[in-house]
Formats: sequence, structure tokens, C-alpha cells
Amino acid sequence: MTTIRDIANSIEKLAPLNYAEGFDNVGLLVGDYKTEVTGVLVTLDTLENVVDEAIEKNCNLIVSFHPIVFSGLKKINGSNYVERVVIKAIKSNIAIYTMHTALDNSFNGVNAKICDVLGLSNKHILIPQKNTIKKLLTYVPIENADRLRKAMFAKGAGKIGKYDNCSFNVAGFGTYRGGEDSNPTIGTKGVLHTEKEIIIGVIFEKHLEGAILKAMFDNHPYEEVAYEITTIENKHQQIGMGMIGEFENEMKETDFLNFVKKTLHTDCIRHSKLSGKKIKKVAVLGGSGSFAIEDAKRAGADAFISADFKYHEFYKAENQLLITDVGHYESEQFTKNLLVDYLTEKFTNFAIILSDKITNPIYYI
Repeated sequence: MTTIRDIANSIEKLAPLNYAEGFDNVGLLVGDYKTEVTGVLVTLDTLENVVDEAIEKNCNLIVSFHPIVFSGLKKINGSNYVERVVIKAIKSNIAIYTMHTALDNSFNGVNAKICDVLGLSNKHILIPQKNTIKKLLTYVPIENADRLRKAMFAKGAGKIGKYDNCSFNVAGFGTYRGGEDSNPTIGTKGVLHTEKEIIIGVIFEKHLEGAILKAMFDNHPYEEVAYEITTIENKHQQIGMGMIGEFENEMKETDFLNFVKKTLHTDCIRHSKLSGKKIKKVAVLGGSGSFAIEDAKRAGADAFISADFKYHEFYKAENQLLITDVGHYESEQFTKNLLVDYLTEKFTNFAIILSDKITNPIYYI
């Protein structure tokens, strides 16, 4: 039996919910994690016709990129499209799960998919996320140090870029005296004990904290484990907003715009003034990306593909790069293909279906 929790756990390996932006609303929005899954419908947005599609195709879980419930609902009486979707989903026993900016911030998420569709290589994160790396220090008898390190490494501790099993170790002496109710595994209750110890230091991604602490407690010999955790200033180079990559061959601005228009199936591209600069290095950011214009400049991008730029923001190009607004939906349209491919590889005992509903609310004439 595969439950919604099983699906969620798999998605969260691709896009840990800890990495969603603070303003976001991610996870299981409607439903019960313990429910057995009969089928999964993957969509960019959950609208009423998408819920109808899920019912028709016997899918009791909708995996939606955008959250249908974004801010708090004070009433649910069907007075707007959000409330109507929630009511219909609950009545029909349809669960709704979303990951939104958690997938935006994933190295293999939304922006990596845009790069792949455009044929960009040498990909790296445009805006690495802050406060995602933590450091753990703990103190363990020398003879137990190797086992403890290996247990924490197995849960993801000690990974730095392309390296793993990374730790820093300092030998010293620890002292302790157990009280009347203690049961020391090394030493004698009530007697001051000195033990040769190793201070083990490892870093880890914040979403792994629970698993790493469990590994530490399960493999540490002491009754009371001394440890400390701090958040470090280092930015995580594989978690963050936007991505930058390169074309194999540079192209003229007009050729670039026509290529993007055709490849992203968009009817309209708004762009900043042409400068005559050749396009080779391109920054991308699915959805509303105007906040990243300066980051794209600093990264040396020749063009920046995103959406929802306001009038005055096009001036910020300043002939340094070509701002390219392809539309919000158009920039994220391939996200549901990414999710279908990912889930189909993980689960084969029921259908993973790509929604055939076009949920773009913007039309062009």
C-alpha cells in the first residue's frame, strides 16, 4: 500500500519543504497523510476543472506546483474560486499537495528544467540560499568516534559540494561525575571520571537535522550526550533561487528571442532594449523574478529569462543584459513534466497522470 505520506516523502527528497520561502504555503493542504493513493494527477495549479479531472481519472491525490491555499481562509463557503476548490476536493476525498518555492530552490527543480528545455549547460544556482547549512559538534570517547562518524555520514552529514564524509576532529579530555540517579556507561556513579575524547565537527543541510541527531543518539555511548548546533554563514551552492547556464554557441539577440519564444511556446515576449550584445550566458528564474535582476547582472548573464516585470524594472537592464519576460505560466509550464517523470520513476503500482488542463489565466490577442 502506498500512502500520501510515501508520495510526500519522495517529493521532499527532491524538494525538502524546509527550503520553501518563508511567505509560502507548502505541503499537504487538503487530505490525510495516511490515505492510500489510487492515482496521482500532476498540475501547475489546482482549479475546479482539475479536481473534476482527478475524479474522472480516479486520482485521489493532486500534486500541484502552486498552492491553492496561499493565505489564511477565514471562511469556506464557496464565495471565491479558492474556497470552491477546497470544498469540492474535500467532498470528493481528493487530497492536494504542493511544494512551490521548495521546488524553486531545488538544484534539480524548476529552473534546472528550464535550462534543460533551453539546452543550457554548466548550470549553477543564481542566488544561493542563506541559513541552510548547520554545524554539529559532539564529544565522544575515542574508541566510539569512528562508528559515530559513519552513522552520521550515512544520514547526510559531512557533505561539502562534491565531497562527502567530511569532518573535523580534535582529541582532548572530557570530565564528568554522575549524580545519584545516573547510570554511566563509562565510569562509576558518584566518582569524577576523565575520558579521552574526540570532538567531532560536521556540517549538514538543515532539513537533515532530525535524522542526524537520531543517528548521533543511537550510536553514542553516553547516557547524556553533549552537543551543540549552530547555523553557519556559508551559502549552499546547490540550493537557491534561479539558475544560470550557457549555450554552446552564442547567438544574436533577435535569434535568441525567437528561439525562446518557440521553445517556451509563448505567444508574447516583453523585453528590454536591444543592445547588439551576443547572447551566450543566460540566467533563468521561473515565475516572478524581477528581484533577481541585479543578481543576474553580477553573474555576468547576457540575458535574464523570467516573468512579471513591471514597467520601470526594464530600465534596470542598463544595456548590461537583455531582460526577457516570457510570462509566468510559460516560465513554469514544464514543471509538471518534471514532477511526472520523477514520480513515475519512483512509483509503478498506480498511475501518475499529467493534467491536460491549461491553467494559465492570461490570454493574448
